[in-house]
Amino acid sequence: MVLPEDSNNMLCDLLDRIAESMEKNTVILNRIADHYDGVVPVMTRNQKRLEDSQEDNRSALDKMYESVFVGNQR
Repeated sequence: MVLPEDSNNMLCDLLDRIAESMEKNTVILNRIADHYDGVVPVMTRNQKRLEDSQEDNRSALDKMYESVFVGNQR
C-alpha cells in the first residue's frame, strides 16, 4: 500500500505529537514519584510513632501493682 506524500507528513506530525505527550507524561510521573518518595517515608514514620504512643507505656512497677491488685479482686 502506497500512501500519498501529504499523509506521510500527517503521520509524522501525529507521531511527533504522541512522542512529545509521552515525554511530558514521563516528566509529570517522575514528579509524582519524587513527591511520593518524599512523603511516604514521613507518613510511615509518623504512623509508627502514633502506634508506639498508643502502646501500654506504664512502668514495670505499675504493671506489677495492677497484677497484684487485680489478681486479688477475683
